[in-house]
Amino acid sequence: MMPGKPKQFPVLGIPVHILENYPAWLIARLNQGQGTRIITLNAEMTMAAEVNPQLAKVIQQAELVIPDGAGVVLYLKLYGLRVRRCPGIELAETLLQESIRPNQPWPVFFYGGAPGVAQAAAQMWQQRIPGLAIEGTQHGYHPAEEEAALHHTLKEILPRLSLGGRGVPRQEDWITQHHHLCPQAIWIGVGGSFDIWAGRKSRAPGWLKDNHLEWVYRLYKEPWRWRRMLALPKFAGRALAENLAKKFITRHQAS
Repeated sequence: MMPGKPKQFPVLGIPVHILENYPAWLIARLNQGQGTRIITLNAEMTMAAEVNPQLAKVIQQAELVIPDGAGVVLYLKLYGLRVRRCPGIELAETLLQESIRPNQPWPVFFYGGAPGVAQAAAQMWQQRIPGLAIEGTQHGYHPAEEEAALHHTLKEILPRLSLGGRGVPRQEDWITQHHHLCPQAIWIGVGGSFDIWAGRKSRAPGWLKDNHLEWVYRLYKEPWRWRRMLALPKFAGRALAENLAKKFITRHQAS
């Protein structure tokens, strides 16, 4: 059965898709021969899209936009939507586990990170899941003259799952430029996930993640991020102002 179109709800004008089970929906599409470009939306990306029309266009064109960041989840709660956060790294891990199919595992491709990182991440996963078919890796700093070779590799491997780890918006641009080479694949930007899988970085403790404070841990580990983190209070202010304005308009119209 063809998977239905997920419901959407705008987060400061950016559409977020609401599903009970994102992996199941993606696998159903894949089984029907449909590819999917996934956007892992958080507050920082939402604010970046306001000043980057190309990024906004890429998000709008994606087949699936998931609530990756805590800010997006809290925004949706302002409008009565109880949505579970779906971190991109966790969705990617689930899809890697699901890629093991009897006699025909999905071909997987890792792209991004510093030299050696994607390869180390792939080796970790292949040790964790015997039979995982990671058919190729490529770091994100290859020269332009190697682009034709990368195209050839993608067309030869035809991955069903392609992970891009270059950070926003470079990974989204990379997916946009290359997804036509493997139109029946799942494409997802995974940010710094390769560094985590390769053991070069770590995720926040569970209690911080459970309380929507993973950003605090990231800032502690990478204090140079403070300028980028300024997007968080800006997002919160915009979200609260928008919500209050809509409530005021609703009350005024009802009176």
